[in-house]
Amino acid sequence: MKKTLLLLFILCASATVFSQNPNAKKVKPPIDFYKISSADRDTTFVDTTLSIAKKYNFNYLRRDNFELLQFSNVGQTYNSLAYSFDRLNLKPLFAAQAHHFNYKEIDAVNYYNVPTPLTELYFKTAYNQGQQLDAFFTVNTSPQFNFSIGYKGVRSLGKYQHILTSTGNFLFTSNYRTKNNRYLARMHVAAQDILNQENGGLTENSLALFINDDPEFNDRGRLDVNFENAENKLEGLRFYGDHYYELISQRDSTAYSVLTIGNVLSYEDKFFRYNQTAPYESFGPSYETTNLETKTKLEDFNVKAYANFDNSLIGKLSAWAGYNDFNYGYNSVLVLDDVRIPNRIQGSIFEAGAAYEKEYHGFKLSGKGAINVAGDFDGNYIQAAASYNLKEEYNAKASITVHSVAPNFNFLLYQSDYQNYNWKNELNNIKTQELKFEINTKRFGNASVSYTGIDDYAYFGIKATDSTPSPLQASERVDYLKIKAQKEFTYGLFALENTVMYQQVLSGETVFNVPQLITRNSLYYQDHWFKRALFMQTGVTFKYFTKYNMNGYDPVLAEFYVQNDQELGGFPLVDIFFNAKIRQTRIFFVYENFTSLFSSKNEHFAAPGYPYRDAVLRFGLVWNFFL
Repeated sequence: MKKTLLLLFILCASATVFSQNPNAKKVKPPIDFYKISSADRDTTFVDTTLSIAKKYNFNYLRRDNFELLQFSNVGQTYNSLAYSFDRLNLKPLFAAQAHHFNYKEIDAVNYYNVPTPLTELYFKTAYNQGQQLDAFFTVNTSPQFNFSIGYKGVRSLGKYQHILTSTGNFLFTSNYRTKNNRYLARMHVAAQDILNQENGGLTENSLALFINDDPEFNDRGRLDVNFENAENKLEGLRFYGDHYYELISQRDSTAYSVLTIGNVLSYEDKFFRYNQTAPYESFGPSYETTNLETKTKLEDFNVKAYANFDNSLIGKLSAWAGYNDFNYGYNSVLVLDDVRIPNRIQGSIFEAGAAYEKEYHGFKLSGKGAINVAGDFDGNYIQAAASYNLKEEYNAKASITVHSVAPNFNFLLYQSDYQNYNWKNELNNIKTQELKFEINTKRFGNASVSYTGIDDYAYFGIKATDSTPSPLQASERVDYLKIKAQKEFTYGLFALENTVMYQQVLSGETVFNVPQLITRNSLYYQDHWFKRALFMQTGVTFKYFTKYNMNGYDPVLAEFYVQNDQELGGFPLVDIFFNAKIRQTRIFFVYENFTSLFSSKNEHFAAPGYPYRDAVLRFGLVWNFFL
């Protein structure tokens, strides 16, 4: 970490030196000159305003976590209150998906183009003996070349025994374009590690003390946990590059026709490790009596060639072909009395795909599809969408998606020193069909409706004869309805922001658990103070979700599993906040979960055995420097 911070300092200092002319008159360019390009090449710009949405994004993930339920310590996992099926992968995902909430994937990486060096610092206090820091710097050394460097680190001891978290996300990006804009290249390097001490939740006696709200145990460190000798760690290193060249570039004031060819190359090395100094009886018998350790590894290489033809009359046509080589598994084969557990799933995939997009007078038609034409896994998807934009006042979109992909690697193969956590399975592809409608209006708010059907749904669950979770595949179809609405009302200097979600599992409710209702409402006052030198917002945020069979958490797998024995939730979450903006600095004070001081603890959990966080006062800021 020290080396990373030193590198950050050196690059920032050197970039500042060679990008600035000390004799030049400093005039700050307009804010929309500081451009951000997404992985899909959509362009936005740096936003330093203060809004209620910024308050929702001011958290460990740096995004709105309305559909998530945080565990008690910063850097731990999140339980899911709702689900989305937007990811169109053609091969299985890695293990330990419960620790991937803060893992930055390829499609979450942004690239920059700025007229002057830009720095952003994010800071927020943690729950006990720790802090959060997210430091970012970007500079254009010329109009054609930009690089950025950032490090996001968290370390927090937490309120309960043995739940220390220590995470780090290092990201370096660069992008280059020629002066005639016909050739463009971009790349990034990401090094990420997410370490969590695990305690298995509270013991039965401690659960009773917590639920009864015994004042002698308001110091949560006095509550006993199931074990204090385990930790798991997710780590990944990724190299990514993408470049293209415009073979044909014809543009004038009335029409355009552009043909580009490009290539994408990526390599990622990931591992997940679980270690424990002595076995825990509830996880079942073990092969070792001391120093249990399991390391799951994935090497993933991808190369893709693509071509795009963009014409003002025809629209945009794209086609691509890709190759993927993967190597998932363990160092040794496990031979049991009646079964042999192999150590590897190794192979390759060849994929092909195409996409189309056309806009006309506010209407937009788009579609894309891809299929594994050869290789060790079958997979395909097709998506079609139609949308309409009426300037900035109204937007409506309808889409349909059909997706088929194999279950994640740890459903197919897993090894552990615990005997119950060893398997090799042959499972069917998960087949998902989704119909979705979205509407966004300035006057009436935003709303979305999605209906998702899932055949051969794969999940972790506990069989009647077992005490630990294992991979299962549903024999019945899952049908899932999700309706979400958002609207803000303003009156003078007061505002009320409302987000409401209704969910219904129409079939498959024994394997797919979600709360029926989630609501979040913020009532706040906002004004300019001190001759408009400071803009402030202060108020309360109320969040509530109905009781449901909340998924359990398994630390050996770092996965959530379905359970139908315990209904949890149904408790209010109230935050009191004061936010302020002074120039380019946004300051946040929040008293989180205020109602836990006097509310019942019967269902006050983030997962069975894992209490939700207590009331705490936290402070933080986001500070942008434009040099």
